[in-house]
Amino acid sequence: MSEEKSTSSLNSSRRGFIKSSSIAAAGIMIVPRYVLGGKGYTAPSDRLVIAAVGAGGKGSSDIANFYASGKAEIAFLCDVDTRSAARTVGKFPKAKFYSDWREMLDKEQKSFDAVSVSIPDHNHAIVALSAMQLGKHVYVQKPMAHDIYEARALTEAAKKYKVVTQMGNQGASNDGVRQLREWYDAGEIGDVHTVYCWTDRPVWPQGVHWPPKAAVPKELNWDLWLGTAKYRDYMDGIAPFNWRGWWDYGTGALGDMGCHIMEAPFRVLDLQYVKNVQSSIGTVYTGPFEKAYYPDSCPPSSHITLTYPKTEKTKGDVTVHWMDGGIQPERPAELGPNEEFGDDGNGMLFIGTKGKMMASTYSINPQLLPTSRTKEVNVPKTIKRVPGGQDGHYAQWVEAAIAGKPDDVSSPFKLAGPLTEALLMANLSIRGHSIQKPNANGKGVTYPGDSITLQWDNNAMRVTNFDDVNQFVKREYRDGWKVGV
Repeated sequence: MSEEKSTSSLNSSRRGFIKSSSIAAAGIMIVPRYVLGGKGYTAPSDRLVIAAVGAGGKGSSDIANFYASGKAEIAFLCDVDTRSAARTVGKFPKAKFYSDWREMLDKEQKSFDAVSVSIPDHNHAIVALSAMQLGKHVYVQKPMAHDIYEARALTEAAKKYKVVTQMGNQGASNDGVRQLREWYDAGEIGDVHTVYCWTDRPVWPQGVHWPPKAAVPKELNWDLWLGTAKYRDYMDGIAPFNWRGWWDYGTGALGDMGCHIMEAPFRVLDLQYVKNVQSSIGTVYTGPFEKAYYPDSCPPSSHITLTYPKTEKTKGDVTVHWMDGGIQPERPAELGPNEEFGDDGNGMLFIGTKGKMMASTYSINPQLLPTSRTKEVNVPKTIKRVPGGQDGHYAQWVEAAIAGKPDDVSSPFKLAGPLTEALLMANLSIRGHSIQKPNANGKGVTYPGDSITLQWDNNAMRVTNFDDVNQFVKREYRDGWKVGV
């Protein structure tokens, strides 16, 4: 394993920031841990001092929610785009502002307890891993990583460094998922064998060409925004939001909404790592009898079928269907013709041997089917509720971090990691559609990955029957940003 150097723009005091240090079975190399107080730096009082990486967009609401807990101090703000960060900076004028998170962690590491990460997907892992190596508690927006390899590394890091972690899938703290679990544990729908999850996302460009080159906004540090991603010229509209539709930066509709919608099936059924996955995707009309698929962009729609092995809460394998781009499963016969299915655009449906149940985004509005059963059935509350539900997701992390209790949160990385890997495994199947091979006659190309079921070896983190797709399990970081292997 080779030691990596930080970018040339960093001063000599920071050149050693990204160095070798293995993380358990993941085998990833990141920054060295600075031991503060033995087993990580714990808040010395009843407040949590936070350094926030990402102050605009979702970062602004995350920061506001931490502060609203009454137990958090927002001491440092970091963002590469002063446009989007301006409002948050105005609300927290005493917070010291940085553009480069590496500089902030290096200079201020003794002055904060925890790090919030609310930036584009492709830079989640490097920031979170670096913070954990410093003994900091971390809150990372969903999905917690861009690649399967990164998700596994974060999971192992949380175990090794014993810091308090939380992924930003607020529904994990909702009453709804707990109600679904209690109904299932009480046997109200029998043994679940099939689950449908769906969303009307994307609501950003997908399945299209790269946007045209444009001048970099003066408020944006484009090089820092790119971070781990390979260098490209700035493209019109890519920041602060439309990045989600391109594989270099985002994880598509699955990454955006999957953690909110698939979390409940994982918790209700104790699902872990996927066994196999297959997919079908939408393509773009380009002319009479012509269609196109742009491999750098996530498709406009997809239907993914994932198989999970039997758990202690199921009698056999479980099939989970993911649908996006407005695709929805067939309405269950038990649902009235005018009753809302999920929340119209998003939802989940559990199909068991004795009945069905459903809910909408964040597991809101759980219902037994037919819906009249919801009021008729009364099972004991066996699972502790989170005060404030999904809004309490933030305060829960703050309080757990102050107490130094990694298990006192709804979505710690030991649970969020396998969920994230499942979403990224589904994306692995989608990306297999773009792999081209020449025809046997040497004319034209074929797409061998578009009609097979990927078989997954979880321990080796490899697809065993289509090696070409393994290139997407772990991407190459840009020079100067590498975490090494």
